[in-house]
Amino acid sequence: MKIARFYLDDINNISYGKLVNNRIYELQNDPIIGDKSYELSGEKFSSSEVKFLPPVTPPNIIAIGLNYSDHAEEAGLEIPDQPLIFAKATSSIIGPQDDIILPKKAPNQVDYEAELGVVVSKECKNVSPEEVDEYILGYTCVNDVTARDCQQRDGQWVRAKSFDTFCPVGPIIENELDPDNCNIVCRVNNEIRQKSNTANMIFSVEEIISYLSHNMTLLPGTLILTGTPAGVGLSYDTDKYLKAEDEVKVEISGIGVLENQVKKC
Repeated sequence: MKIARFYLDDINNISYGKLVNNRIYELQNDPIIGDKSYELSGEKFSSSEVKFLPPVTPPNIIAIGLNYSDHAEEAGLEIPDQPLIFAKATSSIIGPQDDIILPKKAPNQVDYEAELGVVVSKECKNVSPEEVDEYILGYTCVNDVTARDCQQRDGQWVRAKSFDTFCPVGPIIENELDPDNCNIVCRVNNEIRQKSNTANMIFSVEEIISYLSHNMTLLPGTLILTGTPAGVGLSYDTDKYLKAEDEVKVEISGIGVLENQVKKC
């Protein structure tokens, strides 16, 4: 089931809906903080009529670094022996078709990172990998946008990954998906930059969430980023960082395409 968060013509009237063949059937309840009955209200809209929003407004964004060996190698870093955790500010979230803004503070080395996102459905603490499925609401596309110069200068990653608009998410949450076998592609101006499969992740979704839950309580709606494969702009000999008017698409099989355009501040 594909879960969308949207509004028709009033930003103050936000709804959740079930997306089926370019039609949205409004849900009666919030599927993240409410029950999971997915009852329909009877209202339905064409997907072209509505404004899609980030499908989740998370209390926390927790990300995993270097979770594909080819990305660790291109970055010249050792492959971790346990998940490498960092965070992004929740204020960095934008939705599909929203603009990625090059920040005045660091506009020159802004990079893309296509990632599978996981949305937590209920409070999660000290769970085993075998128990993880019951704590997952679903999966979405994420672009973990990063200011590489800030990342390298600071020696840690939070500022570089938390500028406003640096976390595009969407277009929907899919709750019927095999997270261990999804094709993942990033295109910039229709040029393929990243192409892999989540089967190549070092740590699986189950391992990641179990590990996180033994280090912190995961609250309902928490968004977890599972890492990016090789092909980021940093890895190219020529300048492949994002520029104003670039169009970035993150596509994950079974979920859809997250599309954003890059703009100057």
